[in-house]
Amino acid sequence: MALKIVVLAKQVIDPEMPSSAFRIDANGLRVALPPNLAPVVNGFDEQAVEAALRIKEAVGDAHVTVLSAGASFASDIIKKPLAMGADALVLVEDESLAYTHDPLPVVDTLAAAIGKLGRVDLLLAGRQASDWDNAQVPIGLAETLGWPVVTLARAIEVTGEVARVERVLPDGHEVAEVLLPAVVTISNELGNARYPNMRGIMNAKRIEATRWRLADLEVTPRTGVLELLSLALPPQDRVTEMVTGENDADAGRRLATRLREEKLI
Repeated sequence: MALKIVVLAKQVIDPEMPSSAFRIDANGLRVALPPNLAPVVNGFDEQAVEAALRIKEAVGDAHVTVLSAGASFASDIIKKPLAMGADALVLVEDESLAYTHDPLPVVDTLAAAIGKLGRVDLLLAGRQASDWDNAQVPIGLAETLGWPVVTLARAIEVTGEVARVERVLPDGHEVAEVLLPAVVTISNELGNARYPNMRGIMNAKRIEATRWRLADLEVTPRTGVLELLSLALPPQDRVTEMVTGENDADAGRRLATRLREEKLI
């Protein structure tokens, strides 16, 4: 029987976006994405896809489904996990999931989607999302589903009905074993996710994503647990000091002196 792996993937604003392009909309409660900048798949989630593909390569008989929930998706962006080698993509789209900072409705939505998928042996997710950095959805899903959860994995192996996880600690790592089904969050210590090759990109174009609405899941997500009161850019307090000299050598000496005074060198 094939191992059924589901990987959570979130479409987020590109964290490498220039700070000059970062804007908060008029009501102050969400970040406005500039029209000329495309979103990306959360980087930690890409590493979770990589972990799933490594497991698939190791066990030989596995099926990897990528699951995402949101208000709208950029098709070419959210299909990247398919280009990496995932087998299927399921998207839950609903306007109520737009810009949500509250993990509870996302947990309820994803839990219902996982139930609709049928048997799932292993649920993988990135350690956190690069937009809100909450790291709460996978743990909330484990609680909702009644599954064990292991966080911050740097390596994972599956043998039969057991997952063996190397978990990152501040001063090293520990090894944990859990019975499946289970939830595991993947940390960046796993290593870089693979780049899609041309064959993978072409294959992803041929795969149609399964799209569900909340009505298809027969779920009414809970809301109102967290309330966002304000959102603001951090204050910019920069002072620029120009160091000059009689010539380049003199300017260099003066710069070195100033850096030493500021204890920067």
